[in-house]
Amino acid sequence: MTSTSDPQPVASPTGATSLLVRLRAVRPTLSPAEDRVAERVLADARAAAALTISELAAAAETSETTVLRFCKRLGLPGYPQLRLALAEESAQPRTVSAPKSDISAEDSVDDVIRKIAFADASAVEETADQLDRATLTEAARCIAAARRVDVCGSGASAVVAADLQQKLHRIGVVTFAWSDPHIALTSAALLQKGDVAVGVSHSGTTRETLEALELAKSRGATTVAITNFPYSPLARAADLVLTTAARETSLRSGATASRIAALTVVDCLYIAVAQRNLPDALQAVRSTRSAVSGHHLESH
Repeated sequence: MTSTSDPQPVASPTGATSLLVRLRAVRPTLSPAEDRVAERVLADARAAAALTISELAAAAETSETTVLRFCKRLGLPGYPQLRLALAEESAQPRTVSAPKSDISAEDSVDDVIRKIAFADASAVEETADQLDRATLTEAARCIAAARRVDVCGSGASAVVAADLQQKLHRIGVVTFAWSDPHIALTSAALLQKGDVAVGVSHSGTTRETLEALELAKSRGATTVAITNFPYSPLARAADLVLTTAARETSLRSGATASRIAALTVVDCLYIAVAQRNLPDALQAVRSTRSAVSGHHLESH
């Protein structure tokens, strides 16, 4: 998946991506009027599916033309297809039931657990469903063949970057993870053609990560973005974009869900790299496990 300068209608790479997942991904690029339509749809997809185009436009305090433009942004030819897609999605069974509200001060511990479980389970399931298989394969090919790999991320994304570094390094891929922006930049300046730089940012707007990825690209390295938003600055700067699908909440339970979604992508990428030379990868894992085996207490 290559970057584009202007937002285009969202199309599923596999044809199976949830409409609501695609909507959340494109939402930052919507106009204020389109975003009001998105808010109504995301609040209750089943109820939105039952509305006529005039009723949805009135509920969102906008025009029918805006609703039609909203449909086009989701890659749908018209409003009937939007209603059908929402109805089908609403009918899909879920292993964890959706909570009726965001986390609040009145929630019990059971409520909090249920809502966190829903956010986390949805992040993993929806990320897997919409992950672009061709892009994942190409990113794995580039990483497996790279002289070295740089991974950068800030804040919670630094945890994800460190996890990818640890996994790749363990199977013999020379990988560095940088959370300090100055070190990330100095390292990116030393990359060259055949190297790979991976930038991790849920929002895709973290300046430090974007600068490191842009510098790496200018040096000839292949750049990979892991982000929740396919039209974010980080995604537009990257050669290859791997997207997550995490929900945000007002109390930031989405901050944990976004990390779990990104770690799902990391796990898929790691295994895809390992598969390219599975015997060597398995031997490397055995060797590294043996190296630390003496540091584990025996269980009785």
